[in-house]
Amino acid sequence: MADRETARNPDRHAWGWFVAWLAVGACAGVGLAALLSVGAVLLFLAAVAAGLLLRKTPKNAIVGLSAGLAVPLVYLTYLNRDGPGTVCHASVDGQSCTDEYTPIPFLAGAVILLCAGFLTFIMLHRRSKRTG
Repeated sequence: MADRETARNPDRHAWGWFVAWLAVGACAGVGLAALLSVGAVLLFLAAVAAGLLLRKTPKNAIVGLSAGLAVPLVYLTYLNRDGPGTVCHASVDGQSCTDEYTPIPFLAGAVILLCAGFLTFIMLHRRSKRTG
């Protein structure tokens, strides 16, 4: 049944591969960001998933990897949303203060990676539909 659905809507199939590569990129990006804790495990999982995907995926879907790298940058943007500078929050035990960076560079990098991945995939997908 899935083959008939894919045959009727090949665009859906291509976007599924793109999203799979986006997930691999997100896993790799979070693994790099958390290298001192669980990062090695996440990088290993991303490498295994990439190896499995490389065997079956259309080549234009690999650009989802770059879009997935935007996920940890969005998270860093969220973590530094009150920055730049020292930010203090009241708690039951008193007050806790942390130094935060400006979130703009993280957000800009995320937007660039996400847009570049999506636009490249759309252009390559349209080109492959025209040629074959």
